[in-house]
Amino acid sequence: MRLLMHICCANCALYPIKSLKDRGIELHGLWFNPNIHPYTEYRMRLEALQQLQELWKLDIIYNDVYGLKEFIRAVVNNEDSRCEYCYGVRLEEAARAAKQEGMDAFTTSLLVSPYQKFDKIIEKGKELEQKYDIEFLAEDFRVGWKEGVKISRELGLYRQKYCGCIYSEMERYIGRKKR
Repeated sequence: MRLLMHICCANCALYPIKSLKDRGIELHGLWFNPNIHPYTEYRMRLEALQQLQELWKLDIIYNDVYGLKEFIRAVVNNEDSRCEYCYGVRLEEAARAAKQEGMDAFTTSLLVSPYQKFDKIIEKGKELEQKYDIEFLAEDFRVGWKEGVKISRELGLYRQKYCGCIYSEMERYIGRKKR
């Protein structure tokens, strides 16, 4: 199987990459994360993936778009549903690219994080599977979350402290203050 995996960050990609490659799946990555803010955070995550690409000799397509204006415009006054927008825009790009590149399926490293809305990601992936007529690999990679964290530390990769959008950064620090 030729699989395109949307990669939200190097850390989340570690376990899925290892698991899929161990099963003999031909894996190609896609970096497309216009939701990550501020720009310094976006760059650190991008550079961590480039570091991982070099270390593990990965095939990755980079759609290097810093989309602050577009993201804010899309979620303003609807911030509580921002994750659904975020999943949709990134998974749609993955489905489109997978179809264009002649892949058999697409997936996302978002499926490894216990902090993501797993069911919403699956729902959007299945919707796009129909739209683009390409399989969405809806695998629960969360079982490997801790293993991915361990590998990340061993490799010395940059480890982010929040999901990625400016709202999740705000919630992280407001939450810390309350404790």
